[in-house]
Amino acid sequence: MGEGKTRAGEEAVRETRAGRTALVMAALAAALAAAFVANVCMGTVPVPPDRLASVLAHPDAADTASAIVWSIRLPRVFSATLLGGALAVSGFLLQTFFNNPIASPFVLGVSNGAKFVVALVMVVVVGSYGVMSSWTLVAAALVGSLLVMALVLAVSRRVRSSSVLIVAGVMIGYVCSAATDFLVTFASDQNIVNLRNWSQGSFSGARWDDVAVMAVVVAAALACALALSKPMGAFQLGEGYARSVGVDVRRLRAGLVVLSSVLAGTVTAFAGPVSFVGVAVPHVTKRLLNTSRPLQVIPAAFLGGGVFCLVCDLVARTLLAPTELSISTVTAIFGAPVVLSVLLRRRRE
Repeated sequence: MGEGKTRAGEEAVRETRAGRTALVMAALAAALAAAFVANVCMGTVPVPPDRLASVLAHPDAADTASAIVWSIRLPRVFSATLLGGALAVSGFLLQTFFNNPIASPFVLGVSNGAKFVVALVMVVVVGSYGVMSSWTLVAAALVGSLLVMALVLAVSRRVRSSSVLIVAGVMIGYVCSAATDFLVTFASDQNIVNLRNWSQGSFSGARWDDVAVMAVVVAAALACALALSKPMGAFQLGEGYARSVGVDVRRLRAGLVVLSSVLAGTVTAFAGPVSFVGVAVPHVTKRLLNTSRPLQVIPAAFLGGGVFCLVCDLVARTLLAPTELSISTVTAIFGAPVVLSVLLRRRRE
């Protein structure tokens, strides 16, 4: 009798969790759709929502509104959605890897490492050949991300304190950022278009070719992360437990490093360093879901990262229009309070 009640209670808990997950996913999807439409409609040249459907259904290069929507706003909105989601998932993977609540590509210096290598390749390749493919950008960013991640891992093996690890990551990030600023200062403005804006973080200038590359890389990395969700869930309970249930911890850790670097590097390649998304969004989604299970958090974090970056990008380009703020400025304003609340809550615990 008691065993039957226990099973019934467990089933009720599962149904409650499933219902909560479905509700959160639906709310995030609705928020993403609303932010998507708002970003397409709002700007220096407003496009009324009732006209948006006809603009999307019947593109007309001769029409100003249609040209702006199809050539400028839609690529930018898609890039903000894809890259924001990628950055949030990358942050969740790093938090799982280091078991540290404030680990993220920006905090650990991964984004700044990718930024430096991409800037270096842009100066050399564009300065010499005048063009540079999207895949070259992604490859350069991946190299930079992996190099910095290797440094962070080397530090993590020597120190056990998470605070020292975070400080080391921040210092590495500052060094890479200073080196990038040096490159930007002496780069030719005629050869390196918008390099300074990119180095500060921006979703502007996205093209459909770039969006296609982003979609392929992010979709592949996201699918791999979801495939690792079960061993990740075991890893969250400790390395010993993960090994006891048959998880190859070494391969899992390597997979987390590579996937987080690919996602963070892709973001940096096309948008520059974007702060606080990777650390703030995973915490918000975990609190909304009331769970840290990777199979639920990864898709929710992707949707939440897309919403967060779309809202921040809308604020960045409309608040002081025609002047556009860097995306990292706005994400820091909204993301820093979340990080502070996490630190305060952990201190109380």
